[in-house]
Amino acid sequence: MSFARFAVRRLLEMAATLLGASFVIFGAMYLAPGDPASFLLSGRSASPAALAEINTQYHLQDPFFVRYFRWLGQVLHGDFGRSIEYRTGVSKLLADRLPSTLLLVAMALVLVVVVGLALGWIGAVRGGATDSTILVATTVAVGTPSFVAAILLQGLFSVRLGWFPTSGTGQGFGDMIRHLILPAIALALYLIGMLARVTRAAMLEQLDSEHVAVARSRGVPERQVIWRHVFRNAFGTVLTTGGLIVSTLIICTVLVESAFSIGGIGQLLELATTTKDFPTVQAISLFIVGLFMTVNLIIDLLFPLVDPTVTLGARRSTA
Repeated sequence: MSFARFAVRRLLEMAATLLGASFVIFGAMYLAPGDPASFLLSGRSASPAALAEINTQYHLQDPFFVRYFRWLGQVLHGDFGRSIEYRTGVSKLLADRLPSTLLLVAMALVLVVVVGLALGWIGAVRGGATDSTILVATTVAVGTPSFVAAILLQGLFSVRLGWFPTSGTGQGFGDMIRHLILPAIALALYLIGMLARVTRAAMLEQLDSEHVAVARSRGVPERQVIWRHVFRNAFGTVLTTGGLIVSTLIICTVLVESAFSIGGIGQLLELATTTKDFPTVQAISLFIVGLFMTVNLIIDLLFPLVDPTVTLGARRSTA
C-alpha cells in the first residue's frame, strides 16, 4: 500500500472514530444523575417560568438527537458551546488554560523519553548490579501513582526545602517552567519506569538475537553493535508505547494539576465534571480523544521508517 493511500485511509478511520467518540461523549453526560438546571439554580427554588427559561437557553428540553447534531455542527465550526458554570464560551476557557497544560505535558514527555530510554539502555547494556538497581527503581516508579508522587514531591521540595513553589503557574515563561518542574516530575515518574522496562526488555531480546552475534563475530565495534543492531531494532517496540504514554500523561494531568493548583484543562475537567458543566466536559473529552488518535496516527506513519521490515498499517507485535 502506498503512503498516500495509507494516510488517507487512516485519516478516514480517524474521522469515523472521532464521530463515534463524539456521540458517546455527548450521550454519556446525560446518563449521569442530576441536571445542569439544578446546578444553575444552586439549590434555590424557581418558578416554572424561570426553569423554562433556563431549559430554553441551554436547549435542555430538546430531543437528544436534536441536541447532539446541533452540538456537532457547532463543534465543526470551532464552537464548543457556552460553559454552564463560567458563563463564557468553552473555546475561550480552553484557549486560556491549554498553554499551561501543554507545557506541563511537554516537560513531562521530555523527562519520560530522555530518562526512560537512558535507564532502559543502561540496564540492558551494563547488566549486573546496575541492571538490578534500575529494575528496583523502575518497579518503585511504576508502583507510585501520580497523585502520591505529587504529594511526596510537594511536601519535600516545596514545603520542607522550599526549593520550588507549592502551587500555581507563575508569571512569564521562565517562572512558569520553575512552577511546573515538580508537577512534570510527578506526572512523568510512572511512565519513566514503564518506558525504561519496555526499552530494557526490547534491547535484551535484540542482544540475544542471531544478527547481533554475527555482527560481533565480524569484529563490528561494540558501540556500533548496540546502536545499529540492538537499539534501532528495539526502538520499533518502544515506539508502540507512544500513544499510551501521551494518553496517560493527559489523563493524569487531572490529578497532578489539582494537587499543585495548576489552572490547566486537567483541573478544569475535574471542576466541570463535579458541577455537571456539560459543554466543558464534552469539549475536553473530545480534545483528549483527538489528541490520542493524532499521536497514534503519527506513530503509524513513522513506524515503517523506524522498522523497514514493517509495512504500512501493520505494527510489530509487542507480545
